[in-house]
Amino acid sequence: MKRAIHLFIIMFLLLNLLTGCWNRRELNELAIVVAMAIDKSDDEYVVTAQVVNSGQVAAGQGGGEKTPVTIYQEKGSTVFEAIRRATTGSARKLFFPHLRIFVVSEELAEEGLGETLDFISRDHELRTDFYIVVAKDTRAEQVLKVMTGLEDIPANKLFSSLETSERAWAPTTAVTVDELTTNLVGEGIHPQLTGIQIMGENREIGGRLENVQEIDPDIKLKYTGLAVFKEDKLIGWLDEDSSKAINYVQENVSSTLGEVSCPEGKGKVGLEVIRTKADLKGRVEDGSPKGTVKIQLEVNIGDVQCKKLDLTKTKTIDDLEKRAEKKVEEIIESTITIAQEEFKLDLFGFGEAIHRSNPDYWKKAKKDWDEKFTDMPIEVEAVVEIRRLGTIGNSPLEKIKN
Repeated sequence: MKRAIHLFIIMFLLLNLLTGCWNRRELNELAIVVAMAIDKSDDEYVVTAQVVNSGQVAAGQGGGEKTPVTIYQEKGSTVFEAIRRATTGSARKLFFPHLRIFVVSEELAEEGLGETLDFISRDHELRTDFYIVVAKDTRAEQVLKVMTGLEDIPANKLFSSLETSERAWAPTTAVTVDELTTNLVGEGIHPQLTGIQIMGENREIGGRLENVQEIDPDIKLKYTGLAVFKEDKLIGWLDEDSSKAINYVQENVSSTLGEVSCPEGKGKVGLEVIRTKADLKGRVEDGSPKGTVKIQLEVNIGDVQCKKLDLTKTKTIDDLEKRAEKKVEEIIESTITIAQEEFKLDLFGFGEAIHRSNPDYWKKAKKDWDEKFTDMPIEVEAVVEIRRLGTIGNSPLEKIKN
């Protein structure tokens, strides 16, 4: 009997330790934000939040007359203030743990991302697995107002499209908050972010359902090139080839496409890059920094436009490999020239490499590293190996011409 009483008392006391779901939040009390954009208007921040219309995207509810997302927008002297002020127009509190894409305007990026990054890094509700992109030639808010196809929720489309483009095309790169912050505070490298553009003239129709009810929408979103930053400020853009070169050197390329000219000069041979490896090194010789870049590519023949090209001959394959190596080297060397002469910034990370190989030299050189980088000789070597020719050997074009 006493044993039972003791157990009852212990269990009763343990109940006091159970707090329950003290911080629970019901779904019908939250506005789930999947994308956020920040612009500047005078001295104020303009925050635009793309919120899921949960009833519309629920099973069996799609395809209605309502849009799957809603936009809320407010201004404030700080980003935090603008977000809280948005509650004056939203029946629910904005909820950010499911954020997928974060868009900053070109104007804000040119002024500096420091204050914005402080908020998104500090707020406990914001996870760090969303991607950051820069709106090019448009306000960031306009990007979130474009309806997209394939995915009901535009933010999911932007998230998936960036990942797919990074894996299959290479001029783009998916950057999270942690990665951006690491590059901003790191030494010997400057960060880059992927840009996004609105394609089409009548942008007002982009936010209507009609935009995705056509085979060829009037307004589309497209990722394009890399935005170059010095510290936290945007200073310029890289074109497609230069963006690809940066990703080659930084070993961010999983797969992409390239092309070389036919031996007779007319037509192209398309090459599918299936595997890459980059080796970037920095060293100090006679008190001066020097760099080397070695890129190894494994490729498949993608398509052939040449009239006379015998792919069964070893000599032909060797010639194509040499042409591809020269093309890759030219792209990377051209981008190094742009970095040294136009931007005057180490976009590749040679400073980090020298920091690892020669810490003593780096302590003296890091304060004016970008200046030293502009005069730094860099050797580039590319090695290309053709693995497969596809499901056919020689092109049927030759037989057709004959």
